[in-house]
Amino acid sequence: MRYDLVIFDNDGVLVDSEPISNRLLAGYLTELGHPTTYEDSIRDFMGSAMHRVHDLVEERTGRRLPDDFDDVFHGRVFAAFERELKAIPGVVDVLEKLTADEVPYCVASSGSHERIRVGHRTTGLDRWFTDERIFSSQDVGRGKPAPDLFLYAAERMGVAPERCAVVEDSPLGVQAALAAGMDVYGFTAMTPADRLAGAERLFAEFRELPDLLA
Repeated sequence: MRYDLVIFDNDGVLVDSEPISNRLLAGYLTELGHPTTYEDSIRDFMGSAMHRVHDLVEERTGRRLPDDFDDVFHGRVFAAFERELKAIPGVVDVLEKLTADEVPYCVASSGSHERIRVGHRTTGLDRWFTDERIFSSQDVGRGKPAPDLFLYAAERMGVAPERCAVVEDSPLGVQAALAAGMDVYGFTAMTPADRLAGAERLFAEFRELPDLLA
């Protein structure tokens, strides 16, 4: 292994939450009078923190979202997670490999700590990600594409940025990792390869990842 730390994005990389959350986000925005398709939501918000949703809606319409928007949205998302959420196929095998090889890993997500933990409990990934391995944009204030979250995760894990590999599936996440001076491995299950420009390597199935990182 040529890296001292592997940093995973969460939504769409560890758990298959992006289709669920973007379907619900598009529906809720439309319900509030901001017509949004699923494709619009994927394009504009995938990989971003919630403040980006608020900022873009206000920028485009001059109207602010309701004060309880985040609470209502997350309530709908968490209920759907309990019914539908699954771990991405092959993720556990990769985590087992990293553990056997004694390579540190963590998660750095634009989602809230609560969202990360709900997803991990639902899918059984909580056994792999203890509190000290979980980092959220809540910890730094600015979400992706700012590099702050990845730099914070590396600092807390005691690893220099240039010794880190980031596994991402969104253009915003790739931009953030590159800005942090880290190598990026782009997961193309949901995102066309040409939208992950700058990634060190691209992969479509997790069974490919260990060889790419080696």
